[in-house]
Amino acid sequence: MNHGKRRRRTTLPLHAIALVVGVFMIMPVFYALLGGFKENSELSANPFGLPETWVIANYTDVLGSGSFWRQMWNSMFIAVITTVVTVALSALAAFVFARFAFRGRELYFTLFTAGLMFPFAVAILPIFVLLRTLGLLDNPLGVILTQAAFGLPLTIIILRGFFRGIPGEIEEAATIDGCTPFGFFWRILLPMARPAIATVSVLAIVGSWNNFMLPLVVFSEEASWTLPLGIQQFQGQYASDTARILAYLVLAMVPALGFYAVAERHLVGGLTAGATKG
Repeated sequence: MNHGKRRRRTTLPLHAIALVVGVFMIMPVFYALLGGFKENSELSANPFGLPETWVIANYTDVLGSGSFWRQMWNSMFIAVITTVVTVALSALAAFVFARFAFRGRELYFTLFTAGLMFPFAVAILPIFVLLRTLGLLDNPLGVILTQAAFGLPLTIIILRGFFRGIPGEIEEAATIDGCTPFGFFWRILLPMARPAIATVSVLAIVGSWNNFMLPLVVFSEEASWTLPLGIQQFQGQYASDTARILAYLVLAMVPALGFYAVAERHLVGGLTAGATKG
C-alpha cells in the first residue's frame, strides 16, 4: 500500500503538468471554434464565452464555397499519394538496413539519418530550381516527391527499429519453407509491422496536410492550391471578417484532427514498439 501511495505521489505532478500543457494546447482551438460562431464585435468583448447569437452562416458559407472543397481535395490527394510513396520506399530501405549485412550499411544509414538535420527552409531555393528544371512547377508531383524525400529519414528510422526487433527464427523458418527475401518482407514482415506502418502513415499525412511553404513555392495557379494556401488567400480576402476566417480555419483542421484522433492509438503504440525494439 505504501508503494502504491508513493507511486501516486510521483505520478501526480506529471498528470498536473500534462493537464496544464493540454489546456494550453486546446485553448487556441476552443477559441477558434467558438469565434467562428460569433459576430466580429463579440470576439474582443467576449473572446472565450459562448456566443450571444450563434452565427452559423460563418460555417455554412465556407462549406458552400467550391474553392474550399477543391482545396480540400488537393490537400487530400497530395497527402495520400505522399504517404504511399514515403511508406513504400522507406519500408523497402528499412528492410534492407535491418535484415541484410553488407559493407557500408551503417554509413549509408547514417547518411539517411543526417537528413533529419537538414532544414527544409534552407533547401527551398535549390528545390525550386530543380523542380523548374524538371518541369514540375504547378504539378502535384513537385510537392509529392519533395515531401516524400524529406519524410524518408524519420520513416526509415522508425521502421528499421521495428524490423530489427522481429526474431531471426521467423525469417529462418520462412526461408526453410521456400520463402524468398521479398516474400518474407511482403507476406510476414509487413503484416507484423502494422503498428509501425500506421505510425509513419499518420506522421506523413499530418505533415503533408499542414505543409504551407512547399505548395506556396510550387503552385501559382489557384486551382492547384491546398488548404493552407487557401487559408492565407481567405484571410487576405476577408481581413476585416475575423469570425469567418476562424470558421474557415476550424473547418480546414477538422479532417487532420479527425484522422489523428482515429489513428492516435496506433501512433503511440507504433512509436513505443519502435523505440523498444530498436
